Amino acid sequence: MTSTPRATAPARLTARELTLAYDDRTVVEGLDLAVPDGQVTVIVGPNACGKSTTLRALGRLLKPRSGAVLLDGAELARTPTRKIAQSIGLLPQSPSAPEAITVADLVARGRQPHQHWWQQWSDEDERAVTGAMERTDITALAERAVDELSGGQRQRVWIAMALAQETDLLLLDEPTTYLDIAHQVEVLDLMRRLNKERGRTVVAVLHDLNQAARYADHLVAMKNGRIVAEGHPGEIVTAELVREVFGLESVVIPDPVTGSPLVVAGAPWGADTGSGAGAGAAGGGAASESCAADV
Repeated sequence: MTSTPRATAPARLTARELTLAYDDRTVVEGLDLAVPDGQVTVIVGPNACGKSTTLRALGRLLKPRSGAVLLDGAELARTPTRKIAQSIGLLPQSPSAPEAITVADLVARGRQPHQHWWQQWSDEDERAVTGAMERTDITALAERAVDELSGGQRQRVWIAMALAQETDLLLLDEPTTYLDIAHQVEVLDLMRRLNKERGRTVVAVLHDLNQAARYADHLVAMKNGRIVAEGHPGEIVTAELVREVFGLESVVIPDPVTGSPLVVAGAPWGADTGSGAGAGAAGGGAASESCAADV
């Protein structure tokens, strides 16, 4: 079992002995997690390992079978919905928009937790919506119907709505889904800026381990509903971890741009690795003889 360094930064959002299930199928069991405050935490793991299920529970979209999620020391299940909505913004994996709603109107829905019956729209609301649309590069789409947009455009609209909510905690379930590589980088850079410039705590589920290692302060690796390892990417991302979590032989090298761990998969089937290249062993084989890992 890979060593599991624990978070040391203060945590507003925690899970204790969390067990999550769908009907009779247990997906996550006995999970303990402390989300470091003021950092970017990224959860990775193979398909169906429980990472998105865990994120849903952190946002109170899924009731635990046992255990609890705590926000500021109070059990999330007993916290008023309005307080949660003012504290936690959540972008689920496959959100759906009302038919024919415009981009501007959908983004504006992110302001609902901050509105009152005596003042339903304010200058502060307008500022938040305008800023969220600018940061996600969708201002030109403001009057377009959401259901007319491409998948990538719709994803940016949902992210803008979550940003307009202006919560201290932001949960993102695969926020780069449907996006081309340029917009993936834009979204992840935005996630980083929200953390560094605005102090927001971010928890994201990502499929791409290399992107996770590049952008995370705190990385959580899951398999079969349990945390296998967590800590700073530079400390826990190793060929051993990749083998244990994903069943993939790899080489881990420094990213030439950021210095973060870069996972390079073993040579693809049929490739000529040359004598002694070592397609799979950690530390063996040149990066040029392998293919980048998208795990």
